Amino acid sequence: MSKIDSLQPDPTMIGEVAEPPFARLPDPAMLFKIRAERFQALAAEHPLAPYLQFLSGLSSCQHALQEALPAVELPSDDERQRAHTHAMPPLGGRRGGDAAFAATLQRLLELASHLDMPAAAQAALAAVRAADAAAIAEMARAVLAHEIPVEQVASHVFVAAALQVHYARLAAGLDAKQLVPVGDGVCPACGGAPVASMVVGWPGAHGARFCVCSSCATQWNYVRIKCTLCSSTEGISYKEVEGGDGTLWGETCDSCHGYVKILHQHKNAGLDPVADDVASLALDLLLRESGYRRGSVNPFLLGY
Repeated sequence: MSKIDSLQPDPTMIGEVAEPPFARLPDPAMLFKIRAERFQALAAEHPLAPYLQFLSGLSSCQHALQEALPAVELPSDDERQRAHTHAMPPLGGRRGGDAAFAATLQRLLELASHLDMPAAAQAALAAVRAADAAAIAEMARAVLAHEIPVEQVASHVFVAAALQVHYARLAAGLDAKQLVPVGDGVCPACGGAPVASMVVGWPGAHGARFCVCSSCATQWNYVRIKCTLCSSTEGISYKEVEGGDGTLWGETCDSCHGYVKILHQHKNAGLDPVADDVASLALDLLLRESGYRRGSVNPFLLGY
C-alpha cells in the first residue's frame, strides 16, 4: 500500500479559476444507467466479477423501473425555506413511507426477480416481497439510519436499492441554490452519509472536491485535504493499493482514525462513486488492517 503525505499542484488547473457551486443534484434518468455500465466494465477479470455483474443488473433495474412511477411528494415551499434558514436538509424527515416509494420497491422487486443470483439472495428477495407494510417501513428506517441487522443484510440490499431511486428522484426536484452546509459528512439534501468523494473536472469546477451522498446521490462541495468525517486538516494521508493507477485513494485521518475514499474523476471520467467503491474492496481490507475504520456508507458493501 502506497502513501502520499502531500499533494502536488495539478498542471491542468493552471489558468482556471474554479468557483464551483455548493451542490449538484442527481439526474435519476441517467444515474443508474451509467452505474450499471460501470459495474459491468469493472466486472471484467475482477475477483468479485459475479457480484459486480449482479449489481450491474440491479442498477439496470433501478434505471428501468422509473417509467410510470407516481410523482414523489416534495417538501412544501415553507418547509424548504425553513430548512434553508436553519441549515437543515430539506429531505431529512422523509423516510420512504409514501406511495411513490411503495411503487418503487414493488417494481424493483419484480424486475430483480429475473436476475441471476445465488439462492440466498433469491430467498432474501422473496422475504421482502412477502413482507407487510410495517416490516418494509422498518427496513427502510434501518437502511436510512445505518442500523441494519447483520443477519438481514441481503434483504435490506433490495430496500436500499429502492431507496436510492426514491431519494434521487426527491433530490432532483429540489433547488440546488437553496441547499446549505448542514454538518461534516452530512448530505445537505437528505442528511445521508457520503459513499465517497470525487475530485471533478467539470467546467468551472476543475480540481474541486465533492462528496457524494450514499442515499440520494446529491454532490456537495468540500475542501480538499480535510477529513470528511471530523473536518480535521491534521494528519491527513492518502493511501492506495500497491500498483494502483492513482485514481482511487483512501483519505485517512489520524485524528478520528477514519477514512473515506476519494476518486479522481478528473483523471478518469468513467469512475462511479458507488461502483468503484465496491470494486475497490481490497483497499478497505488493507486500511482496516492498518487500524482505520470505514467512515462512508455503501448499501452494496453492507457487512464489510
